This record gives sequence, C-alpha cells and structure tokens, in this order.
Amino acid sequence: MTSDRDDYDIVVDGAGDGEFETVGAAVGAVPAFREEETRILVRAGRYDEKLVVPTHKTNVTLVGEGAAETVLTHDDHNGKPDGFGGEFGTSGSASAFLFGDGFTARDLTFENDAGRVGQAVAARVDSDRAVFDGCRFVGNQDTLYTHGRGTRQYYRDCRIEGTVDFVFGWATAFFEGCEVVSKGESGYVTAASTPEGEPFGYVFDDCRFVGEGPDGSVYLGRPWRPHARTVVLNSYLGPHVRPAGWHNWDDPDKEETAFYAEYRNEGPGYAPDERVEWSHQLTDEEAADHTREAVFGGWDPTDRLRTE
Repeated sequence: MTSDRDDYDIVVDGAGDGEFETVGAAVGAVPAFREEETRILVRAGRYDEKLVVPTHKTNVTLVGEGAAETVLTHDDHNGKPDGFGGEFGTSGSASAFLFGDGFTARDLTFENDAGRVGQAVAARVDSDRAVFDGCRFVGNQDTLYTHGRGTRQYYRDCRIEGTVDFVFGWATAFFEGCEVVSKGESGYVTAASTPEGEPFGYVFDDCRFVGEGPDGSVYLGRPWRPHARTVVLNSYLGPHVRPAGWHNWDDPDKEETAFYAEYRNEGPGYAPDERVEWSHQLTDEEAADHTREAVFGGWDPTDRLRTE
C-alpha cells in the first residue's frame, strides 16, 4: 500500500497524472550518484518498457500500488532479433536492468511476458545492497537473474515464479518469507553460480516452495558453476519437490565443490533421508551461521522495509 503523495520525490502515472508517464523517464531525472534516497511512486498500471537503472543512479526506490496493480513488463527473450542485426542473449533479454547500488523496490511486479520461449529474464539485478519487499517476479525460464558478483541482495515477502533455473546468478541473496512457485511439468528452482571462496550464495529462510507439476517433478537446485551454494531453512516444501532434492547438472565433479544444504524444513517434499548423498542437513550450530545477520555481516536491509 502507498502513503501520501508528499512522501515521494517523483510520481509516475501512465495516464498522465504525474511528473512522468514511464518509469525510465523518472529514473532518468534522478541526480547522478545521489547519496540520499529518491522515492518514486509508480501508480497502478502496466508499464511496457525495457527499464534500466544505471550504475550512476544510486539509492533509487520504486514503490508500486500493490504487486498485482503495478506491473513493469517487457517481452524480449534469448534468440529474439534485437533490431540491429543480432539477437538478444539471456542477459540482454531482461525486462529490467537494475545496476545502481542501494536500489529498492516495494509492492510491484517485474515481469517478462515473452511466454515459454526459452530464457527470458524479468529482472537482472547488479545492485549491491538491493532490497525487494512485497514484489513479484513473473516469468518462465531464468526469471530472476541475481547477476552482480559480490553484491548483496535481500528479498522479503516476494513471489518468484518460473519453470527452469528461475533464480540464478552470482550474487549473495537472502530470501525471507517468500513464495517460490514452480510452473510446468518439471524443472529446477535455482541455478547458483557462486564464485569460489564466497561463504554464501542463496539462502532461503521461512519460505514456501509450491508447484503446479506432478509429485516429485522439480529439483531445488543445480550448480550452474562448480562452487554453487544454496541453503533452504525452516521452509515448506510441496510434493512437487523431488526426493533427491538436488541435481549435479550431469557433472559428478560438481558434487565435490557445490554446497547444497537444508535445515528443519517441512512438508511432503522434505525427504532428508532420500536426498542425494553429497547434500547436507545442517546442525543447529551450522544453521546459526545462515541467519540474515550472519549472511550480510555489517549491512542491515531492514531499515528499507515496509512499515505499513
């Protein structure tokens, strides 16, 4: 929910009742490398634009009027002609490119509307200290690209949906209270590519993993790169989750380098005794090293969360 107009620096309204009619134009008006937060209210509507928040647009906050009401969308995909004699790749297919550090989004949707045509990214996130609160990420294959190496990203009360590898990339990302929705008959939820030596990749805490497919049809993750790290704690796993839990991407060598672990999950998809032998069930002490505070160290994202 939004608050008073005076709480925002800029209002975007596709119907013309604001300073700008597109989100991109509003972002373009933000001063370069601004240290203070710039709050942009995005009124309800579908905004079909390829959004870029450049590196020099720092501390930008986008606030929608509800994730179902404010939708940022586009429909590029891997292999689609780019209009310049080439084709979009996976990275270039993103509907939103979020580069500027300190980026925040609340109560809106990032969508790729290309359909089931292969890799089609809804949001590519390169921002360090990025916060997403009450947002939706809607797509199919490769929905959410946590692209930024060495960046910290926090997702609270979000809904992320897709088919194959729909949470993927290099960042350290913490997902709290999120709904993770697998669409289709089979698939993989995560494809982390955690850099070697990074202590954390993806951590899901108090989340719900649900799916449309048959029982035992979806893996929780597979390692895009050898040192992928993904941990799922205190979460509900639906019956669509395969008893094996994790996949080695047809590369047994990755079993020696990837780190996949769980702790005190529940639901019909939680089968710790049937997981692949190279995955882990954390002890209480090990789980304590995977709290939000432990993962992010000196950065506390909670000062940018909704208080309504």
